[in-house]
Amino acid sequence: MKKVVLITGASSGMGKSTAYILHEQGYTVYGAARRTEQMKDLEEKGMHIVSLDLTQDESIVNAVHTVLEKEGKIDILINNAGYGSYGAVEDVSLAEAKRQFEVNIFGLARITQLILPSMRKQGAGRIVNVSSMGGKMYTPFGAWYHATKHALEGWSDCLRLELKEFGIDVVVVEPGGIKTEWGEIAAEHLKETSGNGPYASFANKVAQNLAKSYASDRLTPVDVLGKEIAKAATDNKPKIRYVKGYMAKPALFLRKLFSDRFFDKLIVSQVK
Repeated sequence: MKKVVLITGASSGMGKSTAYILHEQGYTVYGAARRTEQMKDLEEKGMHIVSLDLTQDESIVNAVHTVLEKEGKIDILINNAGYGSYGAVEDVSLAEAKRQFEVNIFGLARITQLILPSMRKQGAGRIVNVSSMGGKMYTPFGAWYHATKHALEGWSDCLRLELKEFGIDVVVVEPGGIKTEWGEIAAEHLKETSGNGPYASFANKVAQNLAKSYASDRLTPVDVLGKEIAKAATDNKPKIRYVKGYMAKPALFLRKLFSDRFFDKLIVSQVK
């Protein structure tokens, strides 16, 4: 039987690229996202699409139920959905902060909870959590986004230990700068939230830098990450972490090498 893969955030970017790659490799692929109209191309190629809003428990339950009812199992879960909410801590509403956690952590955790019983039953499975180099480092005005990614790193480590005896692998992918719409969205969030007021001068510089960086040709093409995520999902003996993308390995190396205060200066020097 073909292995069944469920990919969240499959309407664009790395999620969509991964869906195409795994489909070409012969997997039964289910793409999940809020914007189902943006996954019609997946459906036309023979993949399946399901509606998924990670902030709504009923939507999460229905998505998992749909796949399990049709396939009887989910062999690989790729938790790819997420976004970056940028703004000064003082300016970001707690409602928005909670939404950031709902999408990037709690929704991810809920869909994982619902899938685990079927994986335990078959004594095998693979959970791939798409984190970020931002899960090991930090940038100005990204407090809530980085908090979710730092949380995902620790959450994944604990989950890996819990599931080892059941034959279920937990793998983390840490992308660097990838040519997607992520940076533009984060920059817009930042300008809307902190583009006026006491943080305006610094915030607008950071937003401008974000937008400029994500328009750069130096960023890694999305299909490179699609291949890396697919590799993390299918390697016979997966690594615990896969690091890929523009500046990911150098940035993480520098974070380990230098003190917090030196790293603070290094980060600020890149955006001022």
